Amino acid sequence: MLIAGPIERATHLLPQIVKKREFNYSKAVDGLRQILWGLFKKIVIADNSAEFANTIFNNSADYSGSTLVLGALFFTFQIYCDFSGYSDIALGTARLFGIELLRNFAFPYFSRDIAEFWRRWHISLSSWFKDYLYIPLGGSKGGIWMKIRNTFIIFLVSGFWHGANWTFIVWGFLNALYIMPSIVLNTHRNNLDIVAKGKYLPSVKEFLSMVITFSLTVFVGFSFEQPVLLMPLSSYL
Repeated sequence: MLIAGPIERATHLLPQIVKKREFNYSKAVDGLRQILWGLFKKIVIADNSAEFANTIFNNSADYSGSTLVLGALFFTFQIYCDFSGYSDIALGTARLFGIELLRNFAFPYFSRDIAEFWRRWHISLSSWFKDYLYIPLGGSKGGIWMKIRNTFIIFLVSGFWHGANWTFIVWGFLNALYIMPSIVLNTHRNNLDIVAKGKYLPSVKEFLSMVITFSLTVFVGFSFEQPVLLMPLSSYL
C-alpha cells in the first residue's frame, strides 16, 4: 500500500500527526465509505479482472488479436483499481484518525491527452518525480531539447522504479513518446480543467480525445504485462 500511495511529504503529514485530534463522526463515516469503496475496487473489480487478464495472457498463442485486446482492457482496469483501491483504503483509514492525505487518483481514464493523464494518475508519485528529479535536472528552463531530454529521463527512471525488467523500460519509453507531441508543441498544460466542465456531456472533440488517450494507455499496459504481445496484433488474426 505504501508503493500504491499516496506518497506523502513530511511537511504535509508530520504536522497533522503531532497536532491534537478529536474524533469527528462525519469524517469517520466518510473514511469508512472510502475504505469500502477501495475494497470494492480491489476485491470485486481488480481481482476479477486479473482472473480474465491472466488467463488470456498466459495462453496468448491460443487467442485472436481481438481477445488479446480484451485482455489488455481487463489488465488496464485491474491495475487502476488495484492502485486507486489501495489509495482509497489509505485515505479512508487516515481520515478515521483525523489525518487528511493527498488525493492520488483523479479519474485518469477521462483524460484528453497523456500529459493530463499523468496529472491524474498516481499524483503523489508524479509530483515527487517532478520536484526531485525533473526540476533539479533543469526542468524546462533550458529550451526544447532539455525538456525532451528531461522528460525521457523522468519516464525511464519511473520504469526502473516500477521494476527491474526491460518491459518496464519499454513502458517508460512509450510514455515518453506519447507525451512528446504536447511537450514539443507546448500544449501539455491545455487541459487543466475537468472534462465537460459546466456541461452534462463532453464535446465530440473531448470524447474522441479521451478515447485516443485511453487507447494509448491500454497499449502501454499491454506492453507492461506481456512484452511478447508488442508484435503487431494482426499476426494473431
